[in-house]
Amino acid sequence: MSKETIELMVEGGNAKPGPATAPKFSQYKLNMGEIFQKINEETKEYKKMNVPVKVIIDTETKEYTIKVGVPPVSSLIKKELGLDRIGSSGSKKKASEETTEKKETKKKDDKKVKKETEEPAEKPQPEQVKIAGNLTIDQCIKIAKMKQSGMLSKTLKSAVKEIVASCVSMPLTIEGKSPKEILKEIDAGVYDNKLH
Repeated sequence: MSKETIELMVEGGNAKPGPATAPKFSQYKLNMGEIFQKINEETKEYKKMNVPVKVIIDTETKEYTIKVGVPPVSSLIKKELGLDRIGSSGSKKKASEETTEKKETKKKDDKKVKKETEEPAEKPQPEQVKIAGNLTIDQCIKIAKMKQSGMLSKTLKSAVKEIVASCVSMPLTIEGKSPKEILKEIDAGVYDNKLH
């Protein structure tokens, strides 16, 4: 009895067969429509999130099982904050608005280049990073509990530290502070009463 595993990354509740997946399933003569319907049923709670899925196929009996993983940390954070894209300040823009903005930016840049060649440039000021959202420590704990089975962390405290550390590279604050400050506070035992 041999088994074959097909690993997929799908949008929760909205998985569809595509050119990359169709040949994998058709070689085992499986009903793709049925498989993707079951995947969508099992991933519906992760709507609009990328979810890792494994389809384990018994190559002799053609029976299969579906194992749904937990979405990446960044997807869980976005869901907690209600954001579609991190880095966009939580706003959705239409493609036409973005195109217009790009054209206006290009015009400004062209004028800037002309100006720079005519007069000495002033020292550029660093841009302020727009914060896309603020997580609470409770939200970090919730995400850590969801991900803990797939993490190397042995304790909830170290799992929460992993979640907070992943926020360092994102335009986020936690409890209104930078993720690095929160990591120091966790190490100092500030949140120990919640991390038992």
